[in-house]
Amino acid sequence: MKTILVTGAGGQIGTDLTAALRTLHGDAAVLATNRRPPSAGSPAAPGAFEVLDVTDSGAVDRLVRRSQPDAIYHLAARLSAVGETDPQRAWVVNMGGLYNILEAARLHKVRQVFWPSSIAVFGPDTPREQTPQDTVMRPTTMYGVSKVAGELLCDYYVSRYGLDVRGVRYPGVISSEAPPGGGTTDYGVAMFHAALSTGHYTCFVREDTVLPMIYMPDCIKAALDLMAAEFPRLRHHNGFNLAAMRFSAGELAEAIRRHVPQFTCTFEPDERQAIADSWPSSLDDAAARREWGWRPDYDLPRMTADMLGRLRARRAAEHQPRSLQ
Repeated sequence: MKTILVTGAGGQIGTDLTAALRTLHGDAAVLATNRRPPSAGSPAAPGAFEVLDVTDSGAVDRLVRRSQPDAIYHLAARLSAVGETDPQRAWVVNMGGLYNILEAARLHKVRQVFWPSSIAVFGPDTPREQTPQDTVMRPTTMYGVSKVAGELLCDYYVSRYGLDVRGVRYPGVISSEAPPGGGTTDYGVAMFHAALSTGHYTCFVREDTVLPMIYMPDCIKAALDLMAAEFPRLRHHNGFNLAAMRFSAGELAEAIRRHVPQFTCTFEPDERQAIADSWPSSLDDAAARREWGWRPDYDLPRMTADMLGRLRARRAAEHQPRSLQ
């Protein structure tokens, strides 16, 4: 039976990816790990779980040796905005954690490793429109620095040890299951929640800020499709640009308003605006489309309708009166 280890299973991507992997392979085949146990209502809650600090090399090695996974999805990380509050810790978690996973995978002959990079690898010197797959990467955040270094480290393990490490550069991720994890694009998720809870949102970037985004179902699809691709087809292996949709913060507010007419949004940029301004507004993902057949399913209108539908269903379920025991 195929076995899979997921780190950061309680995070924004980890929550949905763990659930998807368990649907595909069965609860028993997927060992979820995180710094703390998942909440009872989390989609990642059913099935095997262990607490794991990925910066503890001994703990990582023991777990990989004991569980003998066929694949590791390494998602544990500190994101861009929260990373700037403690950049030293961000480096330790992001780079130290990745190194520990790669070393354990190498020593214990894990077949595949998935590690997500990010558009944070790009910086002010990078072309902002249709950012090429191979281009200047001089980020201005510790998160971005760790992602550039991580891409290089993953490539090294592919070329030096033959370890099958794969990954994509995720744009901003919008999801309905897990709360935002401290990223600069978190306004994309928070705006939906605010529309249904208070009817108003104060956005921390300008109305005309355009960033590439991806909806969680496409986010999960990309990871699974890339891991299923034949190794000889891949020239880049990790760091694939991934385009799905692009829109401004104002366009997102207007898309939500079509479904929630009373929703209002004001724009008060803070320190995260500088980070957003250093990132691309669109990506050239021709390499992903050519090498493993990447195709997104969601655009802004379809995502908006689906996202609001999921959030409304959850709110309704949460307000259902509990039956008497």
